[in-house]
Amino acid sequence: MKAIADTGFLVAFLSRGDRHHAWAVELARKSSGPFLTCEAVLAEAAFHLRSSQVVLAAIEDGLLHPSFDLNSHLHELARLAERYADRQPDLADLCLIRMSELHPKLYVITVDEADFRVYRRNQRETIPLICPPRL
Repeated sequence: MKAIADTGFLVAFLSRGDRHHAWAVELARKSSGPFLTCEAVLAEAAFHLRSSQVVLAAIEDGLLHPSFDLNSHLHELARLAERYADRQPDLADLCLIRMSELHPKLYVITVDEADFRVYRRNQRETIPLICPPRL
């Protein structure tokens, strides 16, 4: 399985104490290659984990592949920021919406189901998601 990774998934995978850790590990085990992500997600994950080293190791180990050039998509990101201003999306969410537009066959793996059920790619399409089971 290939997919696009959000911050919550990465934090869950990289933190044994996270309540979604087992779920994230199982998804990674089933993966057929690195999860695509963006630098904004990596920065958020490093902040939440309080360790850039752990996040960089996940890239080096082949779990993650940063594959988004923010500068090339500034116009689209600004459009998304304006559209979802009432939800106050962070930059990582905007980048993931755009990545979903660029990679329409890939699911976004997130624990942020509430926001991603509202976000739309290409203005009207739901974003395919993989979320942890509700507890």
